[in-house]
Amino acid sequence: MIKTALITGATSGIGKACAIKFAQNNYNLILTGRRDDRLQQLKKELTKNFKVEITTLTFDVRNREEVKSAIDTLKGQTIDVLINNAGLAAGLDPIQEGSMDDWDQMIDTNVKGLLYITRNVAPLMVEKKSGHIINIGSIAGREVYPKGNVYCASKHAVDALTKGMRIDLLESGIKVTQIAPGAVETEFSMVRFKGNQQTADNVYKGFEPLHPEDIADVAFYVTTLPAHVNINDLLIMPTAQANGTTINRK
Repeated sequence: MIKTALITGATSGIGKACAIKFAQNNYNLILTGRRDDRLQQLKKELTKNFKVEITTLTFDVRNREEVKSAIDTLKGQTIDVLINNAGLAAGLDPIQEGSMDDWDQMIDTNVKGLLYITRNVAPLMVEKKSGHIINIGSIAGREVYPKGNVYCASKHAVDALTKGMRIDLLESGIKVTQIAPGAVETEFSMVRFKGNQQTADNVYKGFEPLHPEDIADVAFYVTTLPAHVNINDLLIMPTAQANGTTINRK
């Protein structure tokens, strides 16, 4: 029986890599994002290369009405895997100089967006008493680094919410996993630094960071385990990175 995975933030980075990985392994996909042109291009590529069905939903996870309307169109479908991937960092400032607009963007996307998606998808899993929710967290959810204040707080929230979901959904037989990466080279730093390519490139200078495909491999792996096995939490780092701020740059 072919399974279905819903992936948020599928237009780039980890989300796109997860879409490719799950399609390679015969999953039908529901892909969400804000950039419809990218979603349609990805759908075209995946349907050409793999014999899977692709549904695209264009909306902003920060808008709870949009989330509900989009997920409502899926009623009757079975969602076997939910990957809460949509997230971002905005700015890198000390707390006393931080942009409140940046704070709102991070909290609304990383915390409230994850909640809106989960609140609408989890009941579909509870109804069938099966499913697997994978939350993409971060090393920033384990430790706080200089000028990371609100971003780190939002990823600490993802850590706590994952633990809460695991408890609340336990009786329904739903698996819940957090995957918390260290440095992954995606559009993450370009978004954080408002499109400053040089500053974004410097984040990954002198070492090999994780690639989106590395996280996608892990996300798929946790779904392949026997029914009685659940990985609650997984921290994955580049070999050159020991913690949030200690990196061996050459």
